Amino acid sequence: MAPSGYRGRFAPSPTGPLHFGSLVTALASWLEARSANGCWLVRIEDLDPLREPPEATGQILRSLESHGLHSDEPIRFQSDRHAAYQHAIQQLLAQGNAYRCRCSRKQLQANQGRHPNHCRNQPHAVVQEEHAIRFALNSGQRIWQDQLLGRQCQQVEAELDDPVLLRKEGFFAYQLAVVVDDIDQGITHVVRGSDLLAMTAQQEQIYQALGAPPPQWLHIPVITNAQGQKLSKQSHAPALDDQQPVANLMNALYALGQAPGRNLARARVNDILDWAVAHWQRGSLPLTSRQAHGITDQTLSAPDP
Repeated sequence: MAPSGYRGRFAPSPTGPLHFGSLVTALASWLEARSANGCWLVRIEDLDPLREPPEATGQILRSLESHGLHSDEPIRFQSDRHAAYQHAIQQLLAQGNAYRCRCSRKQLQANQGRHPNHCRNQPHAVVQEEHAIRFALNSGQRIWQDQLLGRQCQQVEAELDDPVLLRKEGFFAYQLAVVVDDIDQGITHVVRGSDLLAMTAQQEQIYQALGAPPPQWLHIPVITNAQGQKLSKQSHAPALDDQQPVANLMNALYALGQAPGRNLARARVNDILDWAVAHWQRGSLPLTSRQAHGITDQTLSAPDP
């Protein structure tokens, strides 16, 4: 089959090794791309060196490799892309779509999100002191069709919801970098956790300001622990055991509402992925979060003897 125009990606932040929730998202995005005969890319969002252990990137890439999830193009590292992000900021500032903000978080909280320094009203002011750069949102409703959740409608308020593009410490923010790289890499479809759903309306306005259409969105439920917390480094989610990729993939498929037979527990990684592509059913994806311990309790932690 000839390749389609579908281009998806998995873009983890290297704050620690992959955990089960990360694998579920990676697998969902990979399966969506493969079922559409499209391209699947891996991007490392290494924008915050203060939160990134030096070994984390290698751990993430080894986990993806051991689970048979290979990028169709060279891995992209956002730490190599500072010039592109700076260019985008200059473009947004010149257009009046961004402004320099001197207000501290404490000041904004004390003013219910309003800027006591009236930063937004002075987009071309020369600011000598430490400052962030924010995107200037337009107030209004944003409506789009999520490929799993259906029609979505989000209200954003200018000034109150203006996202940071460049932090005061000099680090580029996720909201800027993700859009710039999605545009540059020609990403047409994004599969990600529903914890990022609330950012979508803001990101769509940034796409528009940079002259590009937003991708198609598919937000899947996040995987939670027994306390209902999203699996993450902050909730002490255990790292994936790369020595049992078959069991991990089986459990991830169950978490995604798919129905692999237990006989696949004796198969190889590539056989499981082949089965998953052939039987992928987006309509079977759950609409609500799933607890990781509940998933593994009802599936397989290792092949039957």
